[in-house]
Amino acid sequence: MDSYIISGIQQIGIGVEDFRTAWKYYIDVFGMDVKILEDDTVAEIMLPYTGNRSHKRHAAIVINMQGGSGFEIWQYSERTPQKIGFDLHVGDLGICIVKMKSRNVLQTYRELSEKAGVRILGGLSKYIDGSDTFYLQDPFGNTFQIVYDPTVFREEHRSSGGPVGAIVGVSEIDRTLPLYQGILGYDTIISDMTGHFEDLAGLPSGDQRFRRVLLTHSKPLQGTFSHLFGQSTIELIQALERKPRKIYEGRFWGDPGFIQICFDVRNMESLKTKCESMGYPFTVDSAVKHNKANTFDMGEASGHFTYIEDLDGTLIEFVETHKIPLIKKLGLYLNLRNINPEKPLKNWILKALRFGRVKAEHL
Repeated sequence: MDSYIISGIQQIGIGVEDFRTAWKYYIDVFGMDVKILEDDTVAEIMLPYTGNRSHKRHAAIVINMQGGSGFEIWQYSERTPQKIGFDLHVGDLGICIVKMKSRNVLQTYRELSEKAGVRILGGLSKYIDGSDTFYLQDPFGNTFQIVYDPTVFREEHRSSGGPVGAIVGVSEIDRTLPLYQGILGYDTIISDMTGHFEDLAGLPSGDQRFRRVLLTHSKPLQGTFSHLFGQSTIELIQALERKPRKIYEGRFWGDPGFIQICFDVRNMESLKTKCESMGYPFTVDSAVKHNKANTFDMGEASGHFTYIEDLDGTLIEFVETHKIPLIKKLGLYLNLRNINPEKPLKNWILKALRFGRVKAEHL
């Protein structure tokens, strides 16, 4: 029996060309204004994905206190980020679209339709699960989907919250499903449909034929941050009328776009065994080149991180968090190594993360 625990999607990485400009935008549009950590050091361990060279980078993990996972906003500091060299189309291989939660999709649609810098793709439509949805594109070429999720972790008087999943382009859904169902725990199929879809009509090549499988968890998630992250969904999408391209082909990890989906885990060794048994060995492991305590220092935080790839090379990250700042100004940190991994942290503790709030005008 597997003994590892996945608490949910911890963050989705977004490579950017201008760290400050991007973060200001994500605060303004998505309310991602609480900083969990910020780091401006050299990425030494990701050599398989950075041309076998270490590169300095500036990164921050930020969240919306109404719930959902976070963004890891990521920029190379001394290398010019390489943008995608072709027009991105629905179903291209990799993380195509990030899902953002809203307790009132119609209200969020009205709010964002009137906001400067927001480009709505198409209009309000029905998603494959029957709920309201719409898509938008940020000024940097990234596409987001607003999906219905009524849960609110902390009331911030916003209609929307943080990320609650992604749409991942794959070459063969049936071959990819065992990874998401058997390792990541998305064991429930909400919808499995093939055809043309109204909600994709406003996206590039969205009028073509696709197979779409929407996945979620059959049971409530357990673990330290499960109340904050909440449930999530992954949609696997397969283009049936054209040959999709790899979004990160010929580019580095951290270049502009959606870099990885990161899951918060406990008991990394058990997870490693599971991944290897299913043919997905760790391609990066921070413990291998670090110390016996298996902890990697990220400045304000520490932990153990690893990566695997899906069959199309899409990066999936796992992080076992050891320490994060709770109220940095007071020198208060959360040490997570000796707590019960099955129990979520008390909500009042997690809500103290709001003291890391950052105002866009101060960036």
